[in-house]
Amino acid sequence: MNTFWKDRRIVVTGGAGFLGSYVRQGLDRRGCRNVLIPTIENYDLVKLADIQRMYDDLKPDIVIHLAAVVGGIGANRDHPGEFFYKNLMMGVQLIEEARLRRIEKFVAIGTVCAYPKFTPVPFKEDDLWNGYPEETNAPYGLAKKMLLVQSQAYRQEYGFNSIFLLPVNLYGPRDNFNPDSSHVIPALIKKCVDAVRNGDSFIECWGTGIASREFIYAADAAEGILLATEHYNGSEPVNIGAGFEITIKELVEKIVKLTGFSGEIRWNNSKPDGQPRRCLDTRRAKDLFGFQAKTTFDEGLIETIEWYRSHSST
Repeated sequence: MNTFWKDRRIVVTGGAGFLGSYVRQGLDRRGCRNVLIPTIENYDLVKLADIQRMYDDLKPDIVIHLAAVVGGIGANRDHPGEFFYKNLMMGVQLIEEARLRRIEKFVAIGTVCAYPKFTPVPFKEDDLWNGYPEETNAPYGLAKKMLLVQSQAYRQEYGFNSIFLLPVNLYGPRDNFNPDSSHVIPALIKKCVDAVRNGDSFIECWGTGIASREFIYAADAAEGILLATEHYNGSEPVNIGAGFEITIKELVEKIVKLTGFSGEIRWNNSKPDGQPRRCLDTRRAKDLFGFQAKTTFDEGLIETIEWYRSHSST
C-alpha cells in the first residue's frame, strides 16, 4: 500500500465521468481508502453554495478537479458562452474555497485547447501564452487557462499548493460516443462500426483531414495525473501526453481498417478542421514526476473499438 494515499481524503470532481473512472481505478490500486465523488445530482459545482456544501460534507485533504463541460468541435462552436462560464466558475470557486479551507493540495486539470492556435510543434509549456487559442474552442480553453493564473497567484500570495496539468485529447473504453458531443475518435469509431452493421456505403468526416492531433489513452492520462498529485508541487504547468502526432486523414484510415469498414470516406470541407496541429512536448512530466505513456495507439484503438462494439446496440 502507498502510504501517501492511505489516510488522505481525496475528492475527485468529475469522478463519475470518463477520465474519472480511470482515476478512481488508479486510486484503488494505490490503496486509497477515501475516494469521494461529488455527483451532479447532489452538488452543482457551478454554484458557490453547492461548492461550499460539498467541502463541508466531504472534508477533502486533496481535490483532483476533473469536472468539465466539454465536447468536440461542434459542441464548442454551438456553446461557447456556456462552456466558458461553467468551466470558469467551477474552477475559480473550487480553488478559492479550497484555499479558504486550507486544503492540502488542489490538482487543476487544464486542456490542450488552452494553447495558441499556431503553437510550434511539439507544444512546450513555455509557449502557452504566445498567442490566442483556436477560435472554435478558445472560450473553453481560456476558461481552463485562468485556473493556471489562479494557481500561480495563490501560490505566490498565500502559499497555496495548487498544480496545473495539461492533458492532450483523451480516448479509450467508456468514452462518450454521443454524436452531438463526442470527440473525434469515439465519433469515428461509432460511424465506422455502425456503418458496418448497417451496410452503409459511405461515412462522412468533417473538414479536410489535414489537421493533426495527439491522443492519450485515458488510463495513461489518469496515471500521469496521480503521479503528479503524489510527486509534483510546483507552479509551472505540465503537459500530459503521449508525444506523437497523426493527421485526421491518417486517423480515419486507421479506424476504417481496424473496424473493417470498406465503404467510401466523404470529406465535408464546409466543416472546420479546428487547430491546425497538436502534439505535446512531454519531457517536463517525465523529468518532474516520471510519467511516460505506455499504451500504443493501435492497442488503445482496438480496446476502444471492442468496448463500443460490446456496449452498443446491434
